[in-house]
Amino acid sequence: MSLIAILFTALALSMDAFAVSVTKGMTIKNLSKKLGIKIALAFGLFQGGMPLIGWMLGISFEKYIKSVDHWIALILLSFLGYKMISEYIKSNKEEKEMKNNKAQCEFSADICEEKLSNKELIMLSIATSIDALAVGISFAFLSVDIVFASLSIAVVTFLMCLIGVFVGNKIGDVFKGKAELIGGIILILIGINIFNEHTQFITNIFK
Repeated sequence: MSLIAILFTALALSMDAFAVSVTKGMTIKNLSKKLGIKIALAFGLFQGGMPLIGWMLGISFEKYIKSVDHWIALILLSFLGYKMISEYIKSNKEEKEMKNNKAQCEFSADICEEKLSNKELIMLSIATSIDALAVGISFAFLSVDIVFASLSIAVVTFLMCLIGVFVGNKIGDVFKGKAELIGGIILILIGINIFNEHTQFITNIFK
């Protein structure tokens, strides 16, 4: 497998993580450089680690992984999207109660902006890297330097997500309070898209 092919594979695998990074950047109001790097690093590590795990699993588990990877992504992303939408509705109600007291809103940062827990970050990283696991299995049957391929995927994903999270943060300033709602919807749509790519379920409906 050529260097160009590996880099294009890395770029393709990073797209879901990039989209989610943009979404998270939109919903985190005061995004620090440290947190932006942390988000990008998590996506990069999981995206780069999954092909290595898939490569080690080998051909014997290929049909089982391919049969459930889209379901895992759909469930995880839909759950996280639903969680974001629910938090938006909750925070919107709380904001209305505090509309006459802006100082209180500024003091209570948890109400005014979303926080990203390590648990949620790991769930997002897993959901967007399931495809990379299946790709790693295919690498087992090709002449691929798996260490180089995994590192390439990790680095490309890290860079894409680092760009994505800060671009999303700038976009979030435009959408303001609606960012969390939009972000939740986007996560669900990403999950549905991954599911459709594997099953063609939605595509077949509109044929």
